[in-house]
Parts: sequence; structure tokens; C-alpha cells
Amino acid sequence: MGRPSKPAVLLQQEGKSHRTKSELASRKHAEESMLSGKRIKADEAIKSDPIAYDQFRKVKKLMAAIEKDDELYGATLRRYCILASECERLQRRMNELDSRLEAAEDSKDAASLSRALTDLDRQLQNKRKMMFDIEKENCMTVQSALRSIPKKTETKKSALLEALEPDD
Repeated sequence: MGRPSKPAVLLQQEGKSHRTKSELASRKHAEESMLSGKRIKADEAIKSDPIAYDQFRKVKKLMAAIEKDDELYGATLRRYCILASECERLQRRMNELDSRLEAAEDSKDAASLSRALTDLDRQLQNKRKMMFDIEKENCMTVQSALRSIPKKTETKKSALLEALEPDD
């Protein structure tokens, strides 16, 4: 599988390209037609969670840098930020239980704390897998969007060939 083609903006920034102006214009139009034109906004669930909101602002800034801060990606980004917040909370809870486990003197307490740690670890791994799937899907969506843009414009038939073809 070949690497995806570069966006038109990047080609223009590089300054030199083997593509014609019409090809670049066609690519730029195709890229713009895949976006809604609305900027990503945080909803109340994100704004009320400081961890999720920090993550949201960080990822939104990165997406803006590559001109992909479109509301089309908003739901996925918000879900990702909430999962990141949940992961951080689970990790904090695991650290607390781990320190309690080290200080536990009773074997029953240690066993119950160990089971709780195992359960939290399973939850954390599931959430991390969901985050990874979102990251992978988002990246693949961007790549597939770039792949769907035609690399070359349609080739026109020669006027001479058209004149020589018999009419039906």
C-alpha cells in the first residue's frame, strides 16, 4: 500500500510540485468539500470535567494545526477526551489502592485490595483499548479522506481524436 497523497495546502507550502495549477485547485476543492466548515466545540460534559477539557484543548489545537478542526471530527474527539479523563481517574485510584496494599498487614485485606486492583486494571485496559481504537480510526479516517481525493484530474481527449471519431 502506497503512502497517502499530500494535502493541497502542504504542496503549496513546499513551493515545488509536479502537479499543475488545475490539479492543485481540484485537490483543494475536493478536500474542502469533505468538511462541514464548523469548528469543533466542547459541550457541557467536557467543560465540566477539567481533565477532559485540558485534553480537548490540546487535541483541538493539534487538529487546527493540520486544518482538521472541523465539527465532523467533534463527536469522536469529545468521546476520546472523556475516556482520557476516565483513564486518569482509574490510574489515580489504582495508585491509591497500590499504596494501601503495600501498607496492608492483614492477608484478607491484601487479597481484597489485590482483587480490586486487578479489576481496576482490567477496566483501565478496556478504556485504553477504546482510546487506541478511536486514535486509529481517526487517523485512518484522515488517511482515507486523503486517499479519496483524486491525485490527477481527468484527462481530456485530444481534439483531433474527437474529430476523427465517428458520431453515432
